[in-house]
Amino acid sequence: MNPLLLTLAILPGLLLSYAIFRADKYEREPLVPLLVCFGLGAAATFPALEIERWAFLSLQPYEKGWGVVLLTAFLAVALNEEFFKFLMLRCAAYPWRFFNEPLDGIVYSVMVAMGFATAENIFYAWRFGAETAFVRAFTAVPAHLVFGIVTGYYSGLAKFGSRQPARMLLQGFLVAFLLHGVYDFLLLQNWSDWLLVLATLSLYLCLYYCNHLIKEHLDKSPFKA
Repeated sequence: MNPLLLTLAILPGLLLSYAIFRADKYEREPLVPLLVCFGLGAAATFPALEIERWAFLSLQPYEKGWGVVLLTAFLAVALNEEFFKFLMLRCAAYPWRFFNEPLDGIVYSVMVAMGFATAENIFYAWRFGAETAFVRAFTAVPAHLVFGIVTGYYSGLAKFGSRQPARMLLQGFLVAFLLHGVYDFLLLQNWSDWLLVLATLSLYLCLYYCNHLIKEHLDKSPFKA
């Protein structure tokens, strides 16, 4: 892969990682835990992509009806990817002493998501070229950001203040999974271009709403002056 194409694949995830790092105003996380989460997210792409490759070969959603597209979007892609990202967050970052305020849930979850999106981008750029990498910079990578913020928001609630942390963690996983499934269903269907437009508009509306989730956790920070 040439350096320009590699840069195009890597840059969106790095920029969004830096943006979420900067959003943590009151007590920023150390570099090493952030890099660990990013790396774990990248590692999670390998089993996830293998499962997706097998599912797409078996189901061939582009050649069949809405039921197969629904199954592919929600199970082969959304459930698969969100499970591995959630697993990395829950088993690694969630117990850390560095995770010491609600917003840290969003920060670490986004790092996992951006690691996943970046590794995924490298794969797609290598296979399909610069045009795909460019399109994904404005679609797939921001989508992983949204799902990461949602999962992280609920993990922050689970660790700080919830009497039922396991239920709150599960709720975050399920909301991210459902958002991911709907988004991918709209992308995978081949019946209407307007549904593709709806997927993009919905994504950016979700991004706008995610800004409120970040602000809400910022306001709860024990380090706020």
